[in-house]
Amino acid sequence: MNRHVSFERLHNFRDLGGYPTADGRTVRWGRLFRADSLGKLEGGDWERFLGLGIETVIDLRYPWEIESKGRVPGHPSLAYHNLSVEHRPYDQAALGPDVEPGPYLAERYVEVAHDGVAELRLALGVLASQDGPAVFHCASGKDRTGLLAALVLALLGVSEQDIVDDFALTGLATGRLLDDWRAGHPGRTRVWPGYGRAPAEVMSLFLAALAAEHGSVHGYAADLLGADAALVEALRVRLLEPAAGAPAHGDHPER
Repeated sequence: MNRHVSFERLHNFRDLGGYPTADGRTVRWGRLFRADSLGKLEGGDWERFLGLGIETVIDLRYPWEIESKGRVPGHPSLAYHNLSVEHRPYDQAALGPDVEPGPYLAERYVEVAHDGVAELRLALGVLASQDGPAVFHCASGKDRTGLLAALVLALLGVSEQDIVDDFALTGLATGRLLDDWRAGHPGRTRVWPGYGRAPAEVMSLFLAALAAEHGSVHGYAADLLGADAALVEALRVRLLEPAAGAPAHGDHPER
């Protein structure tokens, strides 16, 4: 199953549909996407993006990243939200070669999960309230994007193994992401071998850390993000295929 949507300049644009949930339902295809920077959209890529019918864009980057690299082009069909979830910037490419990606990145994700509470809460609210397809993204579509993807999928009832496997799919885009980095940093040498990579251990350790502190991802979301039963149900109504015999969201049962 190939979740990557092919673009010329975007390398990590993926559909989060198709994952089964604990209650036997499935995440809807074509409703929720994750991506690397949409500031790279132009030409044929832009037309393909518009063809997906996306109505909501959540940009998880810092404002200074957007000023430097651009944002998704404006369009009447798009509602744009800049929710910068990371509050402590760090330079992954400059890390020493002895830094282990799994523990190091998992610790950064835990920081974001606590520093970015306000922005993550808003992101969940946006996704729970929108009716059309949505996409969220950061720069490479790996770390900040991977964190939000994990939260949403967990709240929908997707298994931890599928969440970890989804995170690791960024590995299929690592080569092109590294090419982008080299093109954007002429004369600079990438020191950290882990840059651009997405080993499954990162997400496994992050989820374990949330579970150790809050009992589960659901516990974290309820405790810190205010993800109550109503919010979770709204996410499920909008992003899951209806249960057998139930009308789809937006449909009306026959009277």
